[in-house]
Amino acid sequence: MVACAITAGNTDNLGPSPRKTWGPHRMPLAPPRPRLPPHTAVRAFEAAARHGSFARAAEELFVTPAAVAQQIKALETWAGGALFERHSQGIRLSAHGRRALPALSAAVDQFGLAVQALRHETQTAARRSTLQVAALPAMAQLWLSPRLSRLKAALPGVQVSVTALEQPPNFRREPFDLGLFYARAGDRIETAVGAQGMVLARDRLVPVCSPRIQQPLPSGRPRPLDDLFDVLARCGGLHDTVWHDDWARWLQAVRPGTTAAEADALAAGPDFSLYGLALQAALDGEGVLMGRERLVAPLLAQGRLHAPWGRPKVLGDTLVLLVPAHRKGPLLAQQVQALQALAAG
Repeated sequence: MVACAITAGNTDNLGPSPRKTWGPHRMPLAPPRPRLPPHTAVRAFEAAARHGSFARAAEELFVTPAAVAQQIKALETWAGGALFERHSQGIRLSAHGRRALPALSAAVDQFGLAVQALRHETQTAARRSTLQVAALPAMAQLWLSPRLSRLKAALPGVQVSVTALEQPPNFRREPFDLGLFYARAGDRIETAVGAQGMVLARDRLVPVCSPRIQQPLPSGRPRPLDDLFDVLARCGGLHDTVWHDDWARWLQAVRPGTTAAEADALAAGPDFSLYGLALQAALDGEGVLMGRERLVAPLLAQGRLHAPWGRPKVLGDTLVLLVPAHRKGPLLAQQVQALQALAAG
């Protein structure tokens, strides 16, 4: 028979008890347990696997590509095998990585939903109400900002915050309550971000310029297209990088048969990273901008911009309200109705 010895702490001592051990090798009864990998490492792997790029994952996570690579290396060390194949042309998921990705993506989504539910419950208990809106920069600046006071009046007691984003967020993972973005005909931008899409308004494209470049005809009739082409040859067209093909789409609509190359040549001009910058250039008389009517309407009404060539075209572009699929309840309905009223007004 093998004898066992138990070492226990002195129960009369109010201090911490020594760790209990079994003899003769004194195996600890409470050994250190294996740790799960850090959540940051899992997020880095999931983002890099989804994008197929460390750089794009870094952009999503607001870290450097080197930090993403370091986190993934730590996860591979923990897992005991490579999750990516590294090549001179980039990265590719290994067989282990491909099998792990669906479950890890679902887990990251579920974690995001869980912490958002915690935030909502905590705020409800504290009787605080916030509305976090993600919006395309042009919509945040030119559409929502002038209407913020009306939105706050329609939602008394609600603190409204707006974050400008170039792409819709993943509502399963990021703590946004609503989103405001543009969509083209046939686009389902809500599908990949865990949201439902509601059309707030339909938009039209129309070329606009400063009064210093061209005035409307006294009759109010549109100036001929040849006049526009003369102005474009002199001043150039203004473009923003998000909607760089707006000129081509409009020209092909008003002059069927125009090729994309011909349209690019007709409206050649500088590019701007933000629509607001291109709009300011138009206000300064630096060229002709292809205007999104819903965004430039106040400036047209004030006479700071003109649309002397008329011909606004409906090309299927819509202002879309994105509502997280997991959000429910009367507060959501009130918020949605308030934004719908802003679009209708």
